[in-house]
Amino acid sequence: MQKNLLKLLDLSKEEIMRILDVADQLKYEQKNNMSHKILEGKTLAMIFEKASTRTRVSFEVGIFQLGGHGVVMSSADSQLGRGEPIKDTARVLSRYCDGIMMRTFGQETIEEVAKYSSVPVINGLTDFSHPCQVLADLMTIRERLSRLEGVKICYIGDGNNMANSIIVGGLKCGMNVSVACPKGYEPHKTILEFAENADAEFVLTTDIYKAAKNADVVITDVWASMGMEKDAEKRRKAFKGYCVDDKLMSYTNNAMVQHCLPAHRGEEISDDVLEGHADEIFEEAENRLHVQKAVMAILMGNI
Repeated sequence: MQKNLLKLLDLSKEEIMRILDVADQLKYEQKNNMSHKILEGKTLAMIFEKASTRTRVSFEVGIFQLGGHGVVMSSADSQLGRGEPIKDTARVLSRYCDGIMMRTFGQETIEEVAKYSSVPVINGLTDFSHPCQVLADLMTIRERLSRLEGVKICYIGDGNNMANSIIVGGLKCGMNVSVACPKGYEPHKTILEFAENADAEFVLTTDIYKAAKNADVVITDVWASMGMEKDAEKRRKAFKGYCVDDKLMSYTNNAMVQHCLPAHRGEEISDDVLEGHADEIFEEAENRLHVQKAVMAILMGNI
């Protein structure tokens, strides 16, 4: 296994499946009140430069359930807010803690943390990649459909960190991936280059119905992610019609639906579709906890 989890591009299919297998086991143990204090006495530093609900709670609860302790930091209440170089923060935290999780903007920031850290570093989200979320998606899909290989997964919306990670995670696991984005909002060129050379089928289109045809899974995300609020109105116009609604779902293979949340009902997803697939979507949210526990157990506990 890699020393860090920075982006899914770094992982092999075998490493992804290892995380999912450990997550399944930890979820089973938790549901059956079985203790798993794999990280007893260990501490995870959690740095938040972006607001968070699911990432913060799932990591904080997860490290506690594994027997460890989480230390929550933000730029506002640390020396990062006063201009301390990230490489110095990384070296200091490495001497205090057994792992670092960071939720930030640029992928280069977390890559620099990893470069100077002597302990495992986990990407809680960057503008480029959201590996923990997509691992939770893959876990949920495998739970519901009993397989990943050969499943058609469709993503509708912005070519953002979610799209980037879904393309990589899906293709590495042998899934067929279709993505529908408005022109000018495509996934990162590095991701598209990876997809061109993947063994599984990949389709990029502006036609949401073409992308959704015979899909087994439909995934979407908000049109304006954190940090893009000033462009929200422009994006509403660009993404008009890119909604996961009953009409789009009629083109699918009775697909399950995933959304990383929070959702803007009536924009990227209709209220009817979200409520009709709420069990899948909130199981996906729960699985953030189990996947992240697996990542911490593997990286910090060497299991």
